[in-house]
Parts: sequence; C-alpha cells; structure tokens
Amino acid sequence: QLLAEVRACSRISKGRYRTDSGSAKATVPVCGTRDAVFWKADMDIDCDGRKTRACNRKTDPYFLPETAFQSSRGEPLDSAALPHVVVPGPSKVWDYRKAGLTGGSVVAVVYRDRVRYGVIGDTGPTGIIGEASYAMAKTLGIDPDPSTGGAESGVTYIAFKNSRISPIESRARAQSRGADLAREFVGRS
Repeated sequence: QLLAEVRACSRISKGRYRTDSGSAKATVPVCGTRDAVFWKADMDIDCDGRKTRACNRKTDPYFLPETAFQSSRGEPLDSAALPHVVVPGPSKVWDYRKAGLTGGSVVAVVYRDRVRYGVIGDTGPTGIIGEASYAMAKTLGIDPDPSTGGAESGVTYIAFKNSRISPIESRARAQSRGADLAREFVGRS
C-alpha cells in the first residue's frame, strides 16, 4: 500500500542524485507529498558511528567514528543496532531541513515485500542518495556487509515530515510511530 502512494513523483529536489560515487549519471529525484518525502534508489551500507564488532575500520574501509546526529547521551549512533537512513548533506540540489526533516525523523524503508521503520540518523555526500545503516539492511534481509553488501536497486525510502522521535535511538518508538504514520499516509488518499 505504501508503494502505491509513492508511484507518482512530484519532484522537490532541484536536480537528481547519483546512487554511487562512481556512477556517471544522476538519475534519482527526491519527491514530495504533503506529509512525506521519498526517493527510490539502491542501498549502500552505512556503518559509521559507534565502533562495534560489525562496524569498525577493519569491516568498513570508509568507517567514520561519528554520525551527523547523536544519541540522547550525546554519543555517535550505533549503525549496527539502530535502523536508520542517511540523507544527502544540504546542497543546491536539496536540503532535507527545508522539507521538514531532521535527525530522528521517522522513515519507512520498503524492499521487496518488507517494510521496516527507522529514523534519519546520518548525512552523507551532497551528490549521492541511497544509504542506510547496517541494522536497517539486516532487518530488510539485505546483506549488511559494508564492503560487499547492500542492494543494487529496488529500495524505496519514505521520510515523514515533522515526525522526529526522542530519544533518537529508540527502535520501539520509531517502529510504533512509523506504523501509525504509514497508516495515516495510506489512509489519506
């Protein structure tokens, strides 16, 4: 039902994004509705943040010990434990903040027959879109390995406007609020 709501794109980005740093063509627009922002892309694996057995410099050659948004204790998020999505850093193409989104905004991620909920937890390069945490990939049945995992395509990201949860690291709150927002989103049409 969620996918039916995001079939048509009313583009809110001034341009399009690439899905990977090596991809030549920018093909992914950011689309918007009254209540949500969405994009359809691949899924690269974000392992940044708190160092864990799954996420560290040995498992991820691009590992960074910080995330753009912190836990309620002021620490980097744990990408191995917290399902979250990475949005492109603000640019001329699109600024997530102007679309009613911030760290902790609730997100539904759809892949094949699965819908999982999380939050916006990090920002990435300004020209690339389609990245989520190790934990989000794992919950969707996508290989979470930051070096070899991910999904080539078929991932839909739906971020709900003005939906910030606190604390950002509460999986239960993201799940509960996400399910409520998804029901409202589908019911409005």
